[in-house]
Amino acid sequence: MSRQAPTLEDVAREAGVSRATVSRVVNGVRNVDPAIQDLVRRAIERTGYAPNQAARQLVTRRTTTVALVVSGAGDASDAEQNAFATRVFADPFFGRVVGGVVGHLRPRSMHPVLMFAETPEARREVVAYLRQGGADGALVVSTHPEDPLPELLADARLPAVLFARPARPVPLSHVDLAHRDGGRLAADHLLARGCRRIGTVTGPLAVPASRERLAGFRETLAMHGHTGVPVAEGGFTVDSGMAAMTELLAEHPDLDGVFTANDLMAQGAVQILREHGRRVPRDVAVIGFDDSSVAVTCRPRLTTVRQPVEEMAATMARLLDDHIRGDRTEPASVIFAPELVVRDSA
Repeated sequence: MSRQAPTLEDVAREAGVSRATVSRVVNGVRNVDPAIQDLVRRAIERTGYAPNQAARQLVTRRTTTVALVVSGAGDASDAEQNAFATRVFADPFFGRVVGGVVGHLRPRSMHPVLMFAETPEARREVVAYLRQGGADGALVVSTHPEDPLPELLADARLPAVLFARPARPVPLSHVDLAHRDGGRLAADHLLARGCRRIGTVTGPLAVPASRERLAGFRETLAMHGHTGVPVAEGGFTVDSGMAAMTELLAEHPDLDGVFTANDLMAQGAVQILREHGRRVPRDVAVIGFDDSSVAVTCRPRLTTVRQPVEEMAATMARLLDDHIRGDRTEPASVIFAPELVVRDSA
């Protein structure tokens, strides 16, 4: 004879609380004392109780899932779509976003559903999925400044939060970094090391964050009499960092300091400098941006401007939760401060 599945009453007896209290914890009601919540969750684990998700959704009108959408722009072919996904998974930045999102959602019994939206059809699918109740809202990481998805979500009045300020104004909450301050930190550090012939490898200049990092870097150097800073544009990849560093060295072979707009490009720059017989940091100091896993696996280890991606992603998830619950009705902007992390490359 099969054992009957544990019920709310079983959990209530195990926890020593009322059935109503257990129900409130299971359904994510916020006004429950944290100690009581912990008591109920431990009782759930001991009894093996599993909520009926279909019934729970009828009561709460929530799925307990959110869409984590990586979005682009344009109309990619099948091959380009596969390449898009490959680039996303290869970038340590995205792994840090996932870690921060999951870190916030998991204790709340919520789960992300990964979706890619790099074509018009894929973007329509995301909007339809949310409209049909497949997920409670969307966390959007855009990879292109002309991405139309944020505006589509706003027009559809769907709960959504963006990682990074959108290039065009859109009434959605977002988290971002004070990128200009990050560029200033890099410039100050290179100047303090005694670097005088300083160049930079930017990210794509269509991206607001890239322009802000460059502006802060240039402004600080100009304040110390360094104008006409050599610039090469990259694409946030190792290969683009190699190409940009090759370009800088061809035009300015006497460089003694380089700021790159992310760690992957810094890794590429270090490789090219090594191939040209330039020692890092003795001959050329190199500073990256992000403080990703690349910064500690690169040799030499990268001095870099830290972007607290995990904390930013967790805040993005928290904002979305607030919007879904109705606790927040107006768009919010949360800006984080960068930090210089000094290692071996500068």
